[in-house]
Amino acid sequence: MHRHTLAVVVVVLTFLAGCASGRFGPAADTEVPTGPHTLKKLSVEERQRLLQRAHVWQAIDTSSLNLIRGPVVPAALRIGAQTTCTFFFPDKPLGGMTPKFLCDQGKGDVVKVKYGEKNGEVYAEVAGSRLLWALGFRADVMSPTRVTCRNCPEDPFAVSVADWQRGSPTNVSTVVFEPAVIERQFAGDPIEVPGYEGWAWPELDEISERGGGATRAQIDALKLVAVFIQHSDSKPGQQEIVCAAGRRGKDVKGNETCAAAWLVIKDLGGSFGKATRFNTSKMTLADWESVAIWKDSRQCIGDLPRSMTGSLDNPQIGEAGRRFLALRLTRLRDRQIRDLFTVSNVEKRGETIEGADGRKRPVTVDDWVRVFKKKRSEIVAARCP
Repeated sequence: MHRHTLAVVVVVLTFLAGCASGRFGPAADTEVPTGPHTLKKLSVEERQRLLQRAHVWQAIDTSSLNLIRGPVVPAALRIGAQTTCTFFFPDKPLGGMTPKFLCDQGKGDVVKVKYGEKNGEVYAEVAGSRLLWALGFRADVMSPTRVTCRNCPEDPFAVSVADWQRGSPTNVSTVVFEPAVIERQFAGDPIEVPGYEGWAWPELDEISERGGGATRAQIDALKLVAVFIQHSDSKPGQQEIVCAAGRRGKDVKGNETCAAAWLVIKDLGGSFGKATRFNTSKMTLADWESVAIWKDSRQCIGDLPRSMTGSLDNPQIGEAGRRFLALRLTRLRDRQIRDLFTVSNVEKRGETIEGADGRKRPVTVDDWVRVFKKKRSEIVAARCP
């Protein structure tokens, strides 16, 4: 069996084994960490309390945003059109099955680079993260760039994953990667339980508005965004509970606490296609257009079947959540929608569709804008129970 295929099988079987009980989240009998607890080593009970009052949305002036530039970050963390860095050999194999590697920009600033013209995640990550940001939801910042990698192996992905056990490479040179994207994580501290990272979508229903957490409308709107972009690979590790920067503290026992927990989507690479069993459709216009928003429009059940690794399955959306998202989607101006797909470099994807004359032609930004508006209209026009 090919090693990449074997890796996929192992990941899937591991995920299914973990969910065999029909539940998501850390096991209730997870051993409680000894000594003072850090946010990365909380008890299941501590994590649950933070989850119940977690936030998913913050007000933002959507219509004023520059989607080409993206979220405002400190000057030292900005990623420009050109990036030069040095290949960084990871201390453990990187996860995932799509091309990526770590690169050091100097002064310990090590970033993750995703690359490859045929790698749909390079395009989907930018489109998905910029859209969520523009709507007020939380995601890692993904920036498109041309990467010049120094001291780089010819295949940095293989060196960082399948061939990692062979050690740091010696046959290196300067290699250029374009298209590529660089990931900046949401500012804050990860909240984890030993042996379990992230959060699963069914856990959203445990958030308590009365306890200070997100409202039901905000939660349903987030689920509907996932349907809108076809966020297929929704396993817990693709999301993260994060304590907002500056909100970490300690209790009288020395345990770390968090005054503001956020639910962040870290990886949106498996989006803007259609949900499949093995998350194979990414940033593909024909697939995205083929899927309606609603599996059942009368009951407002979103059309997003759970993949083998996913945790979100055809969610039912309440009217408040539909209305919440519809209002924010309509605040996006036509120019902003064009900018969303322009900055995502969709025309470099190399996809073709049948034109009006019956001949194949390249997919354009205009094509993506048309489908975006069509899907937005499905949400705006609906009325939910």
